[in-house]
Amino acid sequence: MPVFAGYRGLPETARGTSIALGNFDGLHAGHRAVMDAARIAGHGAFSVATFEPPPRAYFRPGDPPFRILRPQRRNDLIIEAGADHVFELPFNGEMAGMSDETFVRQVLVEGLGVSHISVGFDYRFGRGRMGDAQRLASLGRALGFGVTIVEEISGLGAKASSTAIRQALMSGEPELAAELLGGPWIADGIIESGEKNGRTFGFPTANMALGDLIHPKMGVYAVRLRIEGETEWRDGVANFGRTPTTGLRDPLLETFIFDFNREIYGQRVEVQLIAYQRPELKFPSLDAMIEQMHKDAAKAKEILAARR
Repeated sequence: MPVFAGYRGLPETARGTSIALGNFDGLHAGHRAVMDAARIAGHGAFSVATFEPPPRAYFRPGDPPFRILRPQRRNDLIIEAGADHVFELPFNGEMAGMSDETFVRQVLVEGLGVSHISVGFDYRFGRGRMGDAQRLASLGRALGFGVTIVEEISGLGAKASSTAIRQALMSGEPELAAELLGGPWIADGIIESGEKNGRTFGFPTANMALGDLIHPKMGVYAVRLRIEGETEWRDGVANFGRTPTTGLRDPLLETFIFDFNREIYGQRVEVQLIAYQRPELKFPSLDAMIEQMHKDAAKAKEILAARR
């Protein structure tokens, strides 16, 4: 099993590896550089240690949704990138109360048996974020493991960070988010039964709640959708919002798939946000809304055709 929920009682075959350590929300260029450093130090073999739930969710449970990746997708992508294992370190009261040295001794050395650790230049750890990357290197020298500190990576004038990706998505800039991620941001989830209004307008949609995934700027997007188990990405147009014209409700990502006529309720899908087209609007009538939906679909087809 490549994913372990914790650091205690691990099989010896999973211990003693070169570890990339961090939050790994988004797997942007900075995260991949940290993984590459762990791979190099491990002569091709490495694992990833991250936190579940993320420290932010523990300390600020009332925050709006902020995850760029769901845990399963994050782990799948880490394994696809070549990691042998993923260690989900439980971030709870015990973990939050550990000093920097206690964390290193109990979790990294006694638990994971690390041979080498790679971290980003701005990594902080231990109670109250007391330790930094240099402190980790010092503890590594004392306790017998190596440390690689990966310097900042930038793109498009923005630091390659989860914060920058979140800001791009919330600002309606999926292209910038894609540049920082190395590919389009993907919302994944289960298609649920909605109000079925769309089919009466000629625009049946596949509806998905984002849950604890970050909520991008509300509005209309050119998108591509893939159904789990299939390889084809299907073009479409989507609205993320609360449908103020037909009645406010919790935000949903509603995707109209072009040239598609199948029921996919209950199936898992991935939706790539390709381009932001316009904000969500409240229309004076259903006819006005339907007219705009046709315009949105036509514009999305143009955008997607240009980005083959």
